[in-house]
Amino acid sequence: MSAKILIVEDEPAISELLAFNVIQAGFRAMRAEDADSTWQQIRKNMPDLILLDWMLPGTEGITLAKQLRAEAHTKNIPIIMLTARGEERDKVMGLESGVDDYVTKPFSPRELMARIRAMLRRHAPQMPDATVTAGALELAPATHRVTAKGMAVELTPVEFRLLHFFMTHTERVYSRTQLLNEVWGTQVFVEERTVDVHIRRLRAALEPAEMGSLVQTVRGSGYRFSTS
Repeated sequence: MSAKILIVEDEPAISELLAFNVIQAGFRAMRAEDADSTWQQIRKNMPDLILLDWMLPGTEGITLAKQLRAEAHTKNIPIIMLTARGEERDKVMGLESGVDDYVTKPFSPRELMARIRAMLRRHAPQMPDATVTAGALELAPATHRVTAKGMAVELTPVEFRLLHFFMTHTERVYSRTQLLNEVWGTQVFVEERTVDVHIRRLRAALEPAEMGSLVQTVRGSGYRFSTS
């Protein structure tokens, strides 16, 4: 069955263009124009991916992204944010709201479809089901749960994959480019700055259990996961 793509865009012309390209790419298109209609669509038919415009009437897309991540039944849906705001601080803000990718308008429909395919591939079940432990940190791919010293840790899908990679490749230093290739995939159009944002979010999620320091910065080289 084709993946369902929910397009959240209040500009009719852009929404129509996105829906056309989504359908041409072999996906099923769902449409919403604001936060209320987004939740209505989700209640009717859970999407496999959300294309989310930043500038929406009422609740902004960045706020809606945070709400989606806060709800148990929507927290794992991949989100690609669409926006005309291309400054680095805006991209960081968007990524820190919990979105998985960030596309600046005007965009190439062909590139956007490639990003959608890459995102769906990355979110397809691929990890082994075996639970991974590192000291008092435990990650269970089968249930998508992480606990640190017995405390539940809430992570986005990207952060979950990043932590799984670190926990199964301890002590070695990985550059941003290597992490992008290993966690995001080689066919993904993501900037290296994205790695820093997700590292920061991962550390913050582990910090209540005083385990944020397990993810170490190696100046000039990249990042290392170490329990020693």
